[in-house]
Amino acid sequence: MTIHFQERVQNLLTNYSRHVLVVFVAVLFVHDVFGTHGFIAMHRKQQEIQKVKTVLDRLNKENAGLEQDVRNLKTDPQTVEKIAREELGQSRPGEIVIKLPAQTPVEAAAAKP
Repeated sequence: MTIHFQERVQNLLTNYSRHVLVVFVAVLFVHDVFGTHGFIAMHRKQQEIQKVKTVLDRLNKENAGLEQDVRNLKTDPQTVEKIAREELGQSRPGEIVIKLPAQTPVEAAAAKP
């Protein structure tokens, strides 16, 4: 009986071994493409990395500009004077400041013929 069983198993293996191998390769292929560390996931991560690099470059440029502003505020008296005049409305002794009312959007559109 064991010889008959062994022959049946051997016949099954020879008949279905290619099918089992094809299914196994297909499962591996699907896992490599769609799995958690597959091709699609890696492509998404690379796009995400590129977006983060773009944001980082923009923030580095903004940071460099802000550092320059800080240096100007510490060392350049003209920058300090400009801010005092424009934002704080201050003036030098003897100067007269005349402030005009801000135009409303309707007036601004009418003023541009």
